[in-house]
Amino acid sequence: MRNLYLTFIILFSYTMNSQEQNTDKVKEKYQPLPFGSIKPSGWIKTQMQKDIHGFVGNLDKLVPDLINDPIYGSGRLHKDSKVKDLGNNKEGDAAGSEQYKWWNSETQSNWWDGYTRNVILLNDKEGLKKVEKYIQEVLKTQDEDGYIGIYDKDLRYRFNSENGELWSKATMHRGLLAYYEYSKDKKLWNAIVKAVDNVMTHYPIGKSSPFSSGTAFNGGVSHGLTFTDVLDKMYQITGDTKYTDYALFLYQDFSKTYQSEKDVQLTNILNPNYKLQSHGVHTYEHLRPLIVAAYASDNIELQKALQIYIQRIENATTLTGGAIGDEWIAERTAHSTHTGYEYCSLHELLDSYTVLFQKQGNPKTAEAIETIFYNAAQGSRNPNHSCIAYLKTDNSYEMNGTKNGEIEPNRKQTRYKYSPVHQDVAVCCSPNAGRITPYFIEKSWLKENESVLVNVLLMPNIVETKVQNHNIKIETITEYPYQNKFTFKIANPSRASFTIKIRKPFWALDMITKEKYTVENDFLVFNRPFAKEDAIEIEFSAKVLIKEDLNNEKYFSYGALLYAKPIEAIELKGKSYLANFDDLTYKPTDDNRFEFVEENQATFQNGQISIRAKNKTTNQIENIVLIPFGRTILRQVSF
Repeated sequence: MRNLYLTFIILFSYTMNSQEQNTDKVKEKYQPLPFGSIKPSGWIKTQMQKDIHGFVGNLDKLVPDLINDPIYGSGRLHKDSKVKDLGNNKEGDAAGSEQYKWWNSETQSNWWDGYTRNVILLNDKEGLKKVEKYIQEVLKTQDEDGYIGIYDKDLRYRFNSENGELWSKATMHRGLLAYYEYSKDKKLWNAIVKAVDNVMTHYPIGKSSPFSSGTAFNGGVSHGLTFTDVLDKMYQITGDTKYTDYALFLYQDFSKTYQSEKDVQLTNILNPNYKLQSHGVHTYEHLRPLIVAAYASDNIELQKALQIYIQRIENATTLTGGAIGDEWIAERTAHSTHTGYEYCSLHELLDSYTVLFQKQGNPKTAEAIETIFYNAAQGSRNPNHSCIAYLKTDNSYEMNGTKNGEIEPNRKQTRYKYSPVHQDVAVCCSPNAGRITPYFIEKSWLKENESVLVNVLLMPNIVETKVQNHNIKIETITEYPYQNKFTFKIANPSRASFTIKIRKPFWALDMITKEKYTVENDFLVFNRPFAKEDAIEIEFSAKVLIKEDLNNEKYFSYGALLYAKPIEAIELKGKSYLANFDDLTYKPTDDNRFEFVEENQATFQNGQISIRAKNKTTNQIENIVLIPFGRTILRQVSF
């Protein structure tokens, strides 16, 4: 009886705390615009168009069995379902086979999410027809009680081991919400609301434990913590704190249950001796649930944990933005040669940082977002073919499958190559490579209030929104980050009164403009009447900077970009798919390595940095040329 009484008290207290969180929610700094409000232009638009004609737009043809698996409909999983053959080699795989049952939900939903967002932003008519057909097919799979997911009635919400219940919903609903924000389809919105309510009904706050799944590997369960992405977006759309209250509940349940991916658990974060050790993708995507939980309740402990976790991630990140993900962090700090990063990790960390900036507003976070996208992410794309590296290192001396030739015991490593698919490992990085650019664009402009527009991330794009119920359009004309000049072309037909804030990068020495402005928290504030057709012209001045990492290695940068010495290589074709889609490896034809010298005479000219460096083979000082890191395949970037 006493135990029952204590249980009642705990549940009652938890319920009261949950109710109190509605009033204790921490105020968020900025408000996001609906997806589709910001469209790409310039070189980013060109790159996205190439992606849609490349692997991003053709993954359903490259791996049709994975993308077209009816796992959310007629092929839902039940207690007698067999493990699927996904075409991967599984060598050295410590994760176990149960995960392969739900893997196709991740592959196809992340791909549809990225594809949907790309065709919306490009206004691709044929792609939009394809997405609309997909949306209608998804809606047909929804059960009467609202359930959208991958499990039949004999399994759903009834797990004590590895499963993909919440994870499959997170990946699916993120794309559905993007399409809703673009289309304003009420039928779709009602379906999403009903589906999310179905989760909260079957996993009620204080009366269930969604993350209890035994004591074995549970990567799919752990991924499911990102269902908070859906909840946070629902809150942004509706303003209803029941969604963030539920997100807080999920994080708290995750923290008190056994997890194989445990870096973000509260006790581990608050343990000063704990070091990041989990699968990198989990660690970086889990920053978002922690952020949402910290802002759902004015809890000092959660705020402290958030700052600790961010610092730990920074220590695991190279100067190009590449956070360790090859594939476990394993208590290491970032290294330019000996730690690699997964493309999935790049996307997940970038997405987490965009959420962090939206809520917190620290310009340092915006710098980190740009660093990831313009350096590590661009540097993991093949600049000449439509394919990406699953794993990549800052110093990339070869791409023959292994990490710069290192042999990993008990594993036939194949991740260090370029592929449109990477099916021999897992079709996860290619779908995420299709997501990263739309997610980057989505948070480039935010609102501080109804009369203040904030340009957070610098890039060529076009934003269309309302200020005080008046239509505004701003086109950013620039070659950034390859040049640092900007023209903000403003269309203001109603002569609305509003303020524009533009982030001044940390590296900028000065800002050249004829405009009058003030500076507020590293943002340039332009507060003047804007005509029907108006413009702001600015230019940031820069110089070559020498940055030092945690290992005392030196990197050269100019503006937002890191620069690297390209290494000549022989390109070798592996498996071929459709026309012009191939696996590619690269064998270097030059094994010279260079060492930093103080008298490096670094100069920037015509988009390149020229330096003097010591050739480690000949011990001679040589003049070498560095090019933007994102335009390289094999390279040396640290000296």
